[in-house]
Amino acid sequence: MTIKYLMIFLIFALFGCKSNSLINKQNVENAITKNALQLLEDKRFHSVSVAVLKDGESTIKHFGELSIGKGNKPNDSTLYELASVTKTFTGYVAAKAVLDQKINLDDDIRIYLNEPYPNLEFKGENIKIRHLFTHTSGFPNFPIKSENKEAFLEGLKLIKIETKPGEIYSYSNTAPELTAYILEKVYQKSFEELVTELVLKPNKMNQTKFTLNDHEKTVLVRGYNDKNELMPNFTRTLWGGISGLHSTTPDLVKYMKLQLDKLNLIVNESHKKLYKEGSDFWEGYHWYILENGNTLIYRHHGGIYGMQNWFVIYPKQNIGISILTNTSFNETGEILEKVVDQLYDDINK
Repeated sequence: MTIKYLMIFLIFALFGCKSNSLINKQNVENAITKNALQLLEDKRFHSVSVAVLKDGESTIKHFGELSIGKGNKPNDSTLYELASVTKTFTGYVAAKAVLDQKINLDDDIRIYLNEPYPNLEFKGENIKIRHLFTHTSGFPNFPIKSENKEAFLEGLKLIKIETKPGEIYSYSNTAPELTAYILEKVYQKSFEELVTELVLKPNKMNQTKFTLNDHEKTVLVRGYNDKNELMPNFTRTLWGGISGLHSTTPDLVKYMKLQLDKLNLIVNESHKKLYKEGSDFWEGYHWYILENGNTLIYRHHGGIYGMQNWFVIYPKQNIGISILTNTSFNETGEILEKVVDQLYDDINK
């Protein structure tokens, strides 16, 4: 091939790649717009922010209004409560602790507590660390006492374990808070420090945090229920293992990049299947894992008084999706899940 034809070939190859990239970008934008506008046809929803990461390229779009009648569309600086998606950060720190040999998946949880807690077993079967991550500990959904950390630990004494640990899935917000307490104890650092040092700082997630300053509180979303009543924000009284992180859509894209990093040993550990529930459904380190054929999905839903979100990773397709809305009612999570599924299908057409 002569130099002349080589140059022509390289020019066409370069512009061809750029053209394909533009087409793919437009396809993602169109898919987001279509699904977001369809969601907002349901008048119980007022705003939606969508972030998609596909093959390393991010697309973020915002729709609707944060305050009814104000026309104030969310933007890249808008802070959302992540609610239970915070648990995936807890899982990441826990995975690091396992790799650091600070904790062991099969340890009796009581070796990390300051009192014996003879009630935290079932017929001699102890609750293991892995059971805290997979909602199989037998703990109640909500802590018996949650007004402060001391009360939480006192409330543990009132728990009665009625099933063999590790056998039955039952969603528990109590378990991740105990996980956060244990992580603080083995690292001798606050849980907030651990999340910041291990997740936020290394990934430059500067807008993601537990504690907000006065300015940040002004851009924190307050959402609505299905009666259009303005709802309060969550007030954290415990460690933050279950909820309490606030974030923006650009920061969640950075979190997607982290979760799609196949060379990250902590990510790989946190994505391990620890408990099988059904033929194609597993629990990981606070991840719900679906695998069927070429489909592999890591996902988590977050819901709080006035907002809900889904955070989903498709590692085989190198795709991440986050959808956030300032609305919360019983069916919100199910509705958003369907939006995510349809959005994924549209992106891959």
